[in-house]
Amino acid sequence: MVDKINIFDRDLLLKRREKASLTFHDHDFLFKEVAIRLVDRVKDINRKFPLALDLGCRNGLLGNTFSEMAPNKIETLVQADFSPGMATSAALNTGLYSLVIDEERLPIRERCLDLILSCLNLHHVNDLPGTLIQICRALKPDGVFIGAIFGNQTLQELRQSWLQAESEIDGGASLRVSPFVELQDAAALMQRAGFALPVADIDNINVTYDNPLNLMHDLKGMGETNILVDRKRMPTKRKTLLSAVKTYITQYSDNSGRVTATFQIIYLIGWAPAENQQKALKPGTAALKLADALETKEITVGEKQ
Repeated sequence: MVDKINIFDRDLLLKRREKASLTFHDHDFLFKEVAIRLVDRVKDINRKFPLALDLGCRNGLLGNTFSEMAPNKIETLVQADFSPGMATSAALNTGLYSLVIDEERLPIRERCLDLILSCLNLHHVNDLPGTLIQICRALKPDGVFIGAIFGNQTLQELRQSWLQAESEIDGGASLRVSPFVELQDAAALMQRAGFALPVADIDNINVTYDNPLNLMHDLKGMGETNILVDRKRMPTKRKTLLSAVKTYITQYSDNSGRVTATFQIIYLIGWAPAENQQKALKPGTAALKLADALETKEITVGEKQ
């Protein structure tokens, strides 16, 4: 029997998401930006979607973005969040249906949705492959999943600053920033989950702050602070915090003195398998050669240049 994966403290996640639901609108700038980019990707698909699910809706920002940018693209959008406070806030802000759903155990019957969206919500799922499988099964044949998830370079500056500070002050480093997926792993996970024609691409969003403490304040307001099961349970020493802040400013400030925070976003797109779906050609069966299109010479594997 395979042991249950337990990387994140989901009970603590719920508590922090509930607290963040009260003031999330003051810290939702990153989610708004990614929501715009998700909607743009949906607009590129030449079809309308009768029934869609916003998985991890927070305060309803994705629903509002659709209302502003593509009001006729989705007939019915259902919002869902792990936090009752967030789900309630989303319903009030958008006037749309909102449900409380644990993304680790989706209570959705198979083949019932045309589109599932996820805006920066799957990085705290303990079994990401299992959740993606559930998402794929919930889609109708040729239904679409479009999601955004944090990539492994997210908050790299904060991670390195804490590592250096704790190594110098405490004699050893603890886990402060959650592990995130890499692009090649994300694409492989989509295939493993059963999606047809999966695509993954990456984008970096760089945000500047007056100082690192403002970044930490934003992360708390987002409900995105450390929930790792193996996190350090002792209170952080003031000396360690000040050392991390000093390192951050020294190594990652620009000419104006502002510090940079990197948020790496991986966008995932995949279709539920369908009989009439476009299929990828087998290697060697293409009618045209790429070398001909580029007006260059084709070199086979092993052939000397």
